[in-house]
Amino acid sequence: MDLNPVILAIPVYFTLMGAELIYEAFSGRQTYRLNDAVTNINLGALDQLTGTFTYVVKVGIYTLVYEHARLVTLDPTWLTFAALFVLWDLCYYWSHRMAHEISLFWGGHVVHHQSEDFNLSTALRQSSTAFIWSMPFYLPLAVLGFSPVQFLFVGGINLLYQFWIHTEHIGRLGPLERVMNTPSHHRVHHGRDPKYIDRNYAGVFIVWDRLFGTFQEEEERPHYGITRPLESWNPVYANVAHYLDLFREVRCARSMRDAARMLFGRPGWRPDYLGGYDAPRPVPEEYAKYDAHPASSAMTVYVGVQFFMAMGIVAFYLFGFSTFPMVVKVALAAWIMTTTVAFGVFFESQRRGIWLLEVLRLVSIAAAAWWLQGGGWLAAPFGTGVSAAAAASLIWFLAVIARRS
Repeated sequence: MDLNPVILAIPVYFTLMGAELIYEAFSGRQTYRLNDAVTNINLGALDQLTGTFTYVVKVGIYTLVYEHARLVTLDPTWLTFAALFVLWDLCYYWSHRMAHEISLFWGGHVVHHQSEDFNLSTALRQSSTAFIWSMPFYLPLAVLGFSPVQFLFVGGINLLYQFWIHTEHIGRLGPLERVMNTPSHHRVHHGRDPKYIDRNYAGVFIVWDRLFGTFQEEEERPHYGITRPLESWNPVYANVAHYLDLFREVRCARSMRDAARMLFGRPGWRPDYLGGYDAPRPVPEEYAKYDAHPASSAMTVYVGVQFFMAMGIVAFYLFGFSTFPMVVKVALAAWIMTTTVAFGVFFESQRRGIWLLEVLRLVSIAAAAWWLQGGGWLAAPFGTGVSAAAAASLIWFLAVIARRS
């Protein structure tokens, strides 16, 4: 089993999201939309999925620096843990800040800001490419002598802390607001209003923002999202959208200097001949959140059930991937990625062409269960149950289609 604290906390994440939904049912204040929440969680699943393949690279780079460039060797004690916890958060602040201030790096972080809602599911909306740009900011910790095991553990704890601050249901927390990052501070960070953009970068300690001049108090309720709304529920596209737009514009640059500034300057910077800097603008009062082709109530229920079934398969992969051979890892990863895209397609289109994709997805579940069971990677009762669920889903899906035809 993977000892990544983030993976181990998955049941806690879903429990707390369930509690938030129950609270909303009684309070009448709704912050969830099914299409948005499913996309958020799908992006978190893709992040953890790609992490199982890039883990060796991320840990390998840090370990290489630790083994060949560390100044001292720091034994794991409560004191070194406390020091690392603070220093890790400082590194996170600068990594996070540069991800907002450098357009190329923004491509690895923009995913987390694309949601136009703000709830606990938003915390799970993570990029699969952010590690590329963030990793160098943590290498000083290796030089200082913090071991890879310490580094990974503290990083996981830092990320776990940041989960609970993604909510609109917790107000100001008194004196705690002076030192710690809180939901109020983080709502500001997710705001797309000009006064809120590029503020409150902290992970755990808001003192970094106060110290380095990037702090902003929450005043009016923020408008969430990004200045160029994604307008898609496709999680794979969400991961590459900024890169596609950026490189499309860079190809039009008339000089290497302009191209470099578009890549490494502030997001939205363009030379005058390409329209100039695209500065953030106030959100118009008539603005409506993206919600393409709302599905029928029957289709909404169907997708919701299929989503939870898919999350079971994701959990099976994440908790067992270290024991799987590469062929099983790749096959399961391909199915998970295809499934997340399929859900996005359902939310964006009601055309009959998508039906074939769903039929193939359900058939592949039964085939995969039979294959995994035959290879000894899935116990017989579970394999039979998964196959039966896929067959029942296929009948249900075709019945939904028949009613809509």
